[in-house]
Amino acid sequence: MKIKLLPALQDNYMYLLIDDTTKLCAAVDPVDPKLIMSAVQEEGVSLTTVLTTHHHWDHAGGNEGLVKLAPGIDVFGGDDRIPALTHHVSHGDEFKLGSLNIKCLHTPCHTTGHICYFVTSNDEHQPAVFTGDTLFIGGCGRFFEGTPNQMYNALVNILAALPKNTHVFCGHEYTVNNLKFAAHVEPQNEAVQEKALWAKEQRSQSKPTIPSTIGEELLFNPFMRVREASIQKYANLTDPIEVMKFIRIKKNNFKG
Repeated sequence: MKIKLLPALQDNYMYLLIDDTTKLCAAVDPVDPKLIMSAVQEEGVSLTTVLTTHHHWDHAGGNEGLVKLAPGIDVFGGDDRIPALTHHVSHGDEFKLGSLNIKCLHTPCHTTGHICYFVTSNDEHQPAVFTGDTLFIGGCGRFFEGTPNQMYNALVNILAALPKNTHVFCGHEYTVNNLKFAAHVEPQNEAVQEKALWAKEQRSQSKPTIPSTIGEELLFNPFMRVREASIQKYANLTDPIEVMKFIRIKKNNFKG
């Protein structure tokens, strides 16, 4: 398994997911079709698949253009609002990209049809999850079409249950600001402080902060830590779903 990170627009990330065995590849949220095709050529692979996390333009807006450049490719997604969709998937659906196994995780909240894609291989390569705008490094997406209960289920019940060494590939470069908020919520959390320093250094060199791992997120991401006493103390609440609601509202208004 090889994953090529492709920055797009102002702060988006697209990805090429490549099966080293067969040289087949998938494009994840390919908002810039020309850049995707250039990367496909550079890697010497065959593009067969599009994995769309959700219907927002900055993730799905390149689908129709990419299908014109690569006719016959399969376009996967969990929402009929996704352009050029050929395969509507649901929670737990699985399919192959060459020798790679891809499992669909339905994580509604940011949008009702949001899908994360969990990828495993037969070799020793770490698993990966493409989380779109559900889980960011140190944060999560806004609750545009869903509820705190849904985001709790997505982050705590579904994504946190993945193997701890799973690489997290998200849809945006928001890490520095997310960790400023995390430090505000948990000022004594050393994992937050260390990751924040590292992220600032990365960005000062125009390097990405992606990926993290699920295990790391459980140490510094406040939205995945809503059951922790320190987060509940900040919110002055004990119900984790109410805590999720509270800190999302605080994050929405956080100036840093």
